[in-house]
Amino acid sequence: MSVLSTNTLRRLSLGFPTLDHVFPGFEAGDFVVLRGNAASYTCFVLSVRAQLALERGGLGSSIVFVDGGNMFDPYLVAEIARGYGLDSRTVLEKISVSRAFTAYQLSSLILEDLDSALKGNKAGLLIVSDIASLFLDRDVPKIEAEELFIKICVKLSQIAGTKQTIVFASYFPEKRSMRGWFFETVLFDKCNVLVRVKKTGRILTFALDDHVQLKTFNIAFTIDNNSLASFMGM
Repeated sequence: MSVLSTNTLRRLSLGFPTLDHVFPGFEAGDFVVLRGNAASYTCFVLSVRAQLALERGGLGSSIVFVDGGNMFDPYLVAEIARGYGLDSRTVLEKISVSRAFTAYQLSSLILEDLDSALKGNKAGLLIVSDIASLFLDRDVPKIEAEELFIKICVKLSQIAGTKQTIVFASYFPEKRSMRGWFFETVLFDKCNVLVRVKKTGRILTFALDDHVQLKTFNIAFTIDNNSLASFMGM
């Protein structure tokens, strides 16, 4: 029996047949939080897959990538693109990357610049990498950090809902402080899809921890050369 309804509209899938059989993909209007040690790599895969045609599980769209963790890797994205048989230069040209090095820069990019960037690029996918870490900087006063973080989470939720854009934010937990706990609580409250992607050796685990419409589940499968090639579209 399938975990999800068969009439759920497939939009942006991860391209892994084992997973796609039970999870139809992400839809316009989703604000997705990705966590786990494979979250960053998943963002790169999605930034390539979003450019695929609809019939291949993509969006046929350009991407806006707000890099809050200084982790965007054009060489890895190019490698993934080649795995899909795409021209790496063309793929990279369709990803508009903006880097932030402080919480204030990230807030400005999201609160002031995103609307025009999404419109100008006609982007159907927005990715914000490592959304919380810059707000853990002790040089940012606690109350100010909390107020700014609430504002950017509200903004991302609004963008997903009103612009019918798929929004992803990668998140890496900070459990050693009350500040980190606060950010996690706010972020999880504002998103409508919560996903864990974890790689342990040759085992990849995808867990749908929360979804506005669908049942939660987790699925783990072994990655071998063939399945990894399938995941990357090779």
